[in-house]
Amino acid sequence: MKKFAKIAAIGAAAALTLAGCGTAPDETPSKSPEATSTDSAEPTPTDKVDFLGCMVSDFGGFDDKSFNETSYNGLKRAETELGITMKVAESTDASDYPVNINAMVQEGCDIIVNVGFGLADDTLDAAIKNPDTNFALVDSGVSEPQDNVKALLFNTQEAAFLAGYVAAGVTKTGTVATFGGMAFPSVTIFMDGFVDGVAAYNEANGTDVKAIGWDKETQKGSMTETFDEIGAGKTMSEDLINQGADIIMPVAGPVGAGALAAASEKEGIYVIGVDSDFFVEHPQYQDYVLTSVMKAMDLAVFETVQSAMKGEFSAETYVGTLANGGVALAEFHNLDSLVSDDVKKDVEDLKAKIISGELVIESPSATEVN
Repeated sequence: MKKFAKIAAIGAAAALTLAGCGTAPDETPSKSPEATSTDSAEPTPTDKVDFLGCMVSDFGGFDDKSFNETSYNGLKRAETELGITMKVAESTDASDYPVNINAMVQEGCDIIVNVGFGLADDTLDAAIKNPDTNFALVDSGVSEPQDNVKALLFNTQEAAFLAGYVAAGVTKTGTVATFGGMAFPSVTIFMDGFVDGVAAYNEANGTDVKAIGWDKETQKGSMTETFDEIGAGKTMSEDLINQGADIIMPVAGPVGAGALAAASEKEGIYVIGVDSDFFVEHPQYQDYVLTSVMKAMDLAVFETVQSAMKGEFSAETYVGTLANGGVALAEFHNLDSLVSDDVKKDVEDLKAKIISGELVIESPSATEVN
């Protein structure tokens, strides 16, 4: 078995955390995001059931074109398809987390889904104080496991590995890059997989494509130290482009739009999205999106809410993988012609090996799958 990184269980780790905004609980967010589901058809509404599903966002709100929005879409799907009632609260500052969570508890929510590592401590506190309320936490677990808290985690290093392989096969300059928002586990896990994918392409093809922006061995690299200042993403991307990179994978939530803006201003520069399909979320930049490393947070949220509604809530950790569809590599869309048939075949072969367990893509931020 060939290995490219180390898998370690992380109970309380993992998170693309962005900071949050207190708003009064409502049945819809202040801005209704577009659905990110791959299904284009509108589901048929079902009869209402006596179940209240709630959600508290991290920074960015429910129209951030990233993990808050994707998670929200899972709850919205539950409202439409399962007939539940939903209430949400957006956060803009860390001080809003306990206020928003408590507001949801007071609303009598049957399950409260909190989005992001930043809400972990407040989720734990609320869960201990309210043992009859079920909680789910996207991109994180809690430091003290509770019977009423379910962690929703994602081994994105698997799909990011495929993205790195593609990037190495497409680059014209021989240099590709990645950068993050902050060095949290759910950020660096993408970067680990990406650089390993580049290394795998070099090993298989006798090339020497450079991956800049992240050193997996030291777990250090380029960070904007923000998840909301899009300008910082553009500046970071311009610096990486000046170092020769022609393909960039930003792992920084909404800041990734800055990389797209930088790519649009110089010929031959392309971006690999994360969390959701950037091609769908950023239509004005479609000609610059090579592919995206997607996390099916919407599916994880939907299935968790569905289980809770059926009285089958379990605190067992959910881990999204290539095998269960929890993570995936998006299509190449408008840039399909840039990816050779050989690279496409290699990616499919590598994907099959990862799913079968023949190939393990390791990361110190990954979650062990039993």
